[in-house]
Amino acid sequence: MSEEKELRSQKEIAADIALKEAEVRKMEADVRNVEAMIRKNELEADKTAVELAVKQMDLTIKEEKRASYKAADDENFLYRFGSEVSGGSVERCICKLTEWSRLNPKCDIEIIFSSPGGGIIEGFELFDFMQHLRNKGHHLTTGTLGYAASMAGILLQAGDTRWIGQQAWMMIHRAAFGAYGKTFEIEDEVKFVKRMEERILDIFTSRSSLTRNKIKRNWERKDWWISSEEATELGLVDEVRATMPEHKVNKRKRKK
Repeated sequence: MSEEKELRSQKEIAADIALKEAEVRKMEADVRNVEAMIRKNELEADKTAVELAVKQMDLTIKEEKRASYKAADDENFLYRFGSEVSGGSVERCICKLTEWSRLNPKCDIEIIFSSPGGGIIEGFELFDFMQHLRNKGHHLTTGTLGYAASMAGILLQAGDTRWIGQQAWMMIHRAAFGAYGKTFEIEDEVKFVKRMEERILDIFTSRSSLTRNKIKRNWERKDWWISSEEATELGLVDEVRATMPEHKVNKRKRKK
């Protein structure tokens, strides 16, 4: 009888051990499942972080592109006239100004001239169109960097507000033309050019302190180059931009 009890006890112990081992294996499996779940969650978190980083990068790129787009001249209604005054350059300028006027009626428009001048008739076309925009309620700012010579200097006068870069120049001279043919044809051409010169004198005297006689004295048989300071003094522009900072001006004065 004691042997049977001892045998059952050993079986019970073995069963308990087997049960404990099974429980341990189950716990180990549970741990592995938890670890696997943690790794899965970590991978998903990493994936989500990467996706968020990509989205943030895309958003940053889009914001930079938008900021760059908003900073563009076209978005700020700024036109840079950097060529000769000709049929093509005037047409391109008028087309762009017309587009802006239609998209945003009465918007402020700025035109910066860096031009040697060119055709008088073509220039007058643009001048009249700019006056048309002013009459429609657009505030026109005209400026020059580098130089506004000949017809470009006349177009500079078409703005409500006019400015010149500190190192820029204006140049005024008499109308130039080339004529050939019979004597009366050349004489007619000269008369027409003189009438255009009268229009030019009208524009300059109406927008500055210059008199017709002073202009005629200074442009006779020569190009009259006018510095930014002189242009301001004569009323040909309203302000000088890109001036040297005051402390640098003072330093230069002290060195003299």
